[in-house]
Amino acid sequence: MKKITMFTMQSCPYCQKARKWMNEILESDVKYTKIPLTIIDEVEEPDVAAKFDYYYVPTYYIEGDKVHEGAASFEIVKKVFDDALS
Repeated sequence: MKKITMFTMQSCPYCQKARKWMNEILESDVKYTKIPLTIIDEVEEPDVAAKFDYYYVPTYYIEGDKVHEGAASFEIVKKVFDDALS
C-alpha cells in the first residue's frame, strides 16, 4: 500500500468535488481506508506546498510521484486510490 498526498485549496470547486468523490470511494470499501492519506491545503501550509512541483489543484502524488494535476473526474480519483493499493 502506497501513501497518497493530495494538494488542495478550500476555495477550489474542483477540490471540493474531488473530496466528495474521495469520501464516496472511502465509504465504498474498507480497503481504501487503509491507504495512508495526507491532505495539504496549500494556503494553510505554503512551506510544504512549495517543496512540490505542481501548479493546479487538486494534485495527487503517490509515494512522491505526481499522478494527477488539475480538475479531476470520479474515475481519475478512483484510479489514484486503486494505484495506491497496488
